[in-house]
Amino acid sequence: MTFKGLRVALVGPLPPPAGGMANQTRQLAELLRGEGATVEVVQVNAPYRPAWVGQVQGLRALARLLPYLWALLRAAGRADVMHVMANSGWSWHLFAAPAVWIASLRGVPVIVNYRGGEAEPFLQRSVASVRPTMARVTQLVLPSGFLQEVFARFGMQGRVVSNIIDLARFRPVPPKGGAHLMVARNLEAIYGIDTALRAFAIVHAARPDAVLSVAGSGPLEGALKALAAELGVAAHVRFTGRLDRDQMAALYRDADLSLNPSRVDNMPNSVLESLASGVPVVTTDVGGIPYIVRHGQTALLVPRDAPEAMAAEALRVLGDATLASALREAGLAEVRRYSWQAVRSELLAAYMDAMRRPHQPADRRTKD
Repeated sequence: MTFKGLRVALVGPLPPPAGGMANQTRQLAELLRGEGATVEVVQVNAPYRPAWVGQVQGLRALARLLPYLWALLRAAGRADVMHVMANSGWSWHLFAAPAVWIASLRGVPVIVNYRGGEAEPFLQRSVASVRPTMARVTQLVLPSGFLQEVFARFGMQGRVVSNIIDLARFRPVPPKGGAHLMVARNLEAIYGIDTALRAFAIVHAARPDAVLSVAGSGPLEGALKALAAELGVAAHVRFTGRLDRDQMAALYRDADLSLNPSRVDNMPNSVLESLASGVPVVTTDVGGIPYIVRHGQTALLVPRDAPEAMAAEALRVLGDATLASALREAGLAEVRRYSWQAVRSELLAAYMDAMRRPHQPADRRTKD
């Protein structure tokens, strides 16, 4: 079995902005084309045409939705399988659900590739509206055992197909022995950048040579810069804004330690990319993170909203070359299972099963 000759309608966001799902969508399209598949990307965040429409509240949603629905109809008519990159909230209702219904009505097997750490609260709120759509899904594909368990609690059975990390782009360099810390998350409340800043202030008090790079953008940028100033570390913190994948790879290669302070999470690419780049990780233990790293072996885990604990573990790594080396080597070994060579067969099996069983829905109520 190969991807050669397969016609895939891939539904999802594309950069810019270069977020996790957008990067995964673009990367998957490139990999599938490299395997000989024909891939038509239906972009959920396509630019507004004309551009001024994007400034008109109310009109902009309609201006994006109508061309999107038309693109879905056309793509479904040319595809052997539709692969939908899905998330929670309005993204599900406006983009994922219409893609599922259109593919189903056109008789095209549809795979929902759900991502995001907020699946459980979303399903608790919206399961009644999600179930009819899931009943038309041929395969539910999830990037982690964590999400597989979450969906199973709502009677929806999924299979795990891991995220893909580009090990050629995200590669290690010899350790530098410095104190350059980094965070690669959006500047939103759920990602806990304030915790990282408070932790860094403690680290900097002990290591005056320490610096912090915060790679991401979001609505809390002003508040977080103000917090850095309040903590007295603004001169040592660099807010880079959102970086593309090559810029991110360069940042990892320059870093000595990666912090992931998220309050909600599934399978953060930033953690896996850090491992692939040979950068030790200190992360919160929320959501799916314990499913991808093990405390004391491939990363150091701390509770959410605990800057003192995060700082203590960061200082441990920065001050113990043996520990840093052990985390680095174990992380490099672990991340190999997220390479395309490792994930390729999992995804191909999901496609083949979907096309063999186009009318077997993913929505299954568990028996009490």
